[in-house]
Amino acid sequence: MEQFLHILTAPDNIPISAMVIIICWVLYVAFKQSVENDRLLDEGRFDDMVERMKM
Repeated sequence: MEQFLHILTAPDNIPISAMVIIICWVLYVAFKQSVENDRLLDEGRFDDMVERMKM
């Protein structure tokens, strides 16, 4: 584990580590929104879904 942390925190690897964290966060938000949109569509609330997407 110590070697992994050493490589992860090397100055040239910090931007890559940050990019991985940001990508994971963006994917989480995208999947959360897609689940909410699917729920609205299943309930027949297409107009509500479109309004949420405009925000």
